[in-house]
Amino acid sequence: MPSTEALPELDVLARVEEPEGLSIVVRREDADALVAPYDYVAAWIILRVRSSLAAVGLTAAVSTALAAEAISCNVIAGVHHDHLLVPLDDAKRALAILHRLASDS
Repeated sequence: MPSTEALPELDVLARVEEPEGLSIVVRREDADALVAPYDYVAAWIILRVRSSLAAVGLTAAVSTALAAEAISCNVIAGVHHDHLLVPLDDAKRALAILHRLASDS
């Protein structure tokens, strides 16, 4: 995909630059409108637990609970919250698992 500077009309929600290339998170309708290729459609879940970037264990607990149910999870850590990208088809199950995890804590 071209650099985000080449697509100023694109609302980039997250970006990660790696030696192999640029990964961006955009709304599906934006990618479709630009005929931009993508291979992962996800639901965006925001953990409302206020966490620190230095906190230990939250990401592990969440990813372990989701992995136990065969749900992939990509985590974006923000200063105030963690953001989870899970396969769109698994979003409802992921939310149920996260609610159960929160009530068990």
